[in-house]
Amino acid sequence: MAIGRSFPEALQKAMRSLEKKGYTFDFSPEGDLEYELEASRTPTEMRIHHVQRALYLGAGVARVHEASKIDPWFLDQIEQINEMARELSEPGELTAILLKRAKRLGFSDHQIGSIVALKESDIRRKREGFGIHPVYKTVDTCAAEFKALTPYHYSSYDEESEVEPRTKPAVLILGSGPNRIGQGVEFDYSCVHAAFALKSMDYETIMINCNPETVSTDYDTSDRLYFEPLTFEDVMEIYRAELAVGPVAGVVVQLGGQTPLGLAKALEDAGLPIVGTSPSAIDIAEDRGEFGALLNREQLRAPEFGLAYSYDDASVIAERVGYPVLVRPSYVLGGRGMEIVYDDEALASYISRATEISPDHPVLVDRFLDHATELDVDALFDGQELFLAGVMEHIEEAGIHSGDSACVLPPVDLSAESLREIRHATEKIARGVGVRGLVNIQFAIEDGTLFVLEANPRASRTVPFVSKAIGVPLAKAAAQISLGKSIEQLRAEGMLPESGDGKAQGISVKEAVLPWNRFRKRDGSGVDALLGPEMRSTGEVMGRDESFGKAFSKSQSAASGALPSAGAVFVSFADRDKVEGIRGTKKLFESGYKLFATSGTAKALAREGINVEQVRKFSEGKGPKGEMTALDLIEGGVVALVVNTPFGSGPREDGWRIRTSAVARSIPIITTISGLNAAAEAMAAQHNGDFTVTSLQEWLR
Repeated sequence: MAIGRSFPEALQKAMRSLEKKGYTFDFSPEGDLEYELEASRTPTEMRIHHVQRALYLGAGVARVHEASKIDPWFLDQIEQINEMARELSEPGELTAILLKRAKRLGFSDHQIGSIVALKESDIRRKREGFGIHPVYKTVDTCAAEFKALTPYHYSSYDEESEVEPRTKPAVLILGSGPNRIGQGVEFDYSCVHAAFALKSMDYETIMINCNPETVSTDYDTSDRLYFEPLTFEDVMEIYRAELAVGPVAGVVVQLGGQTPLGLAKALEDAGLPIVGTSPSAIDIAEDRGEFGALLNREQLRAPEFGLAYSYDDASVIAERVGYPVLVRPSYVLGGRGMEIVYDDEALASYISRATEISPDHPVLVDRFLDHATELDVDALFDGQELFLAGVMEHIEEAGIHSGDSACVLPPVDLSAESLREIRHATEKIARGVGVRGLVNIQFAIEDGTLFVLEANPRASRTVPFVSKAIGVPLAKAAAQISLGKSIEQLRAEGMLPESGDGKAQGISVKEAVLPWNRFRKRDGSGVDALLGPEMRSTGEVMGRDESFGKAFSKSQSAASGALPSAGAVFVSFADRDKVEGIRGTKKLFESGYKLFATSGTAKALAREGINVEQVRKFSEGKGPKGEMTALDLIEGGVVALVVNTPFGSGPREDGWRIRTSAVARSIPIITTISGLNAAAEAMAAQHNGDFTVTSLQEWLR
């Protein structure tokens, strides 16, 4: 969402608020007019771009209206933007009058620079030299009936600013921007708690965010709200406006996820006081070379890896570390572009699709810990003392993105010795990186050896979950540590426990919400319900009880994938899973569930004394006497749960049809052995009954 003094200004601000590459308007002179007109006929997320391009290439409002049926008034407003772009592209000096007119139509410094072939920084210097800055208008939250105590502001290149003077020192909190897979409301939670915590320290809290669906953009969450895009240009101008009306104590970038982190270094270089973990410390954690050197100094292990600039580089690394390997772009959010590859052919295919591979954007090739238990750790560090909030054990197997994997707190399979080692490693990393506030570290344990996967010196998406599991407001504590408080002080004030680390009350399970039935390929067909290193979940839920089985069962019900309490289950394992799948399947059998399986899985289970009815594979077709295939079972509603584990990275035809059919009929589907084992525990608990409901307040007494 964006607010402006005109439609073109608000539209352009909204489009850059989306933070999607290539989502601002394109003013390049070359293009295919007929293609743009044809694409304008179909309502898609990119139609506004096709409309703008058709107008820019000379179609005219009438033709574009005929193609798109969009009201001519809106088309005329977009044409005003195009006219300004044409004027900017003409030879001649970029005058103060022309620059201000462009800014009033919502053009960013970056957009203007790309049109006139100058850097964004050049446009900024020229604009500042002319004395051209936005002013901030107020949305009156009391409709002029009486003085508003909680106004919010938006920028415009007008004449008079409405930002009121203040005497208290202010703290700017950069929000999380637009919700998308990998960065959602979990980060907004941390920003809101920071606003509350810093108010209690007598700071004036100033929130910058552009997402109307968040609590941070409720006008009474902070003392002031700027409804603005989270870009370097916009944040710099807000800082300038606030500095003009009162002291600014600092800028918080640690809590809003990747969006503010990506701005941190540039803001610090421009002179803004970044509080908490410094941008240089953030760089240590993100730079593979520097972070690897830190781990070596502290004698901590990490999976072997290498940087590849071509297939030949990647092949050499894969040969050195051994297949399977995890490959990914060097800078990703939510695991985008990650894949696990098992052989040279798959590696070559990945590299051929890595279109942005270059000296500045290499591909990372990591040894993949195929049979490891992955862990997430959230902790606070003040430079002297560590408060370890929680160690979460991933329920899904290694290689599943942490945002998609269910996890349990406290961990159910870790020894006291492993927990001590994890705490020791967490403190070494937090101290070595220079954390001041929250840190999230991902570990893996393979054959008793602890590996460090990555460290994120910021709020993680698990902070709300851990906070509720242990009864400690971690984001509030992190905000106060960022502004100078120590863990010792927070213990004395009662925000943190008097001594020790976080202690979970009962068993808590976090589960990802994966609306597979809403996901579609471009051709309209369903996507495969496989979990992997690329994040797919759109949210998460929490289940809590006194036993793991009951807590996991509650989490599945909350995630709209309630496990059956009776009925039939179809199981089909890849060859490598046939032994490991026995434990969970046996528990289902002993709990009274009827089992169906395809031939190979049925034989493996029968050898262990598990009674199972064999069915034909889809590829085999119906039998001579009309024997059903696995697909017939699902489509006929015979089974209430489907367990299907794939082999390697590519879906086989039978498995893909089984999984997509189950999704289409809202039948719960499990694709990993660890997921099966957890579900078996839960279904056994459901079979035995005795579920109770307890409020969060009662748990935390």
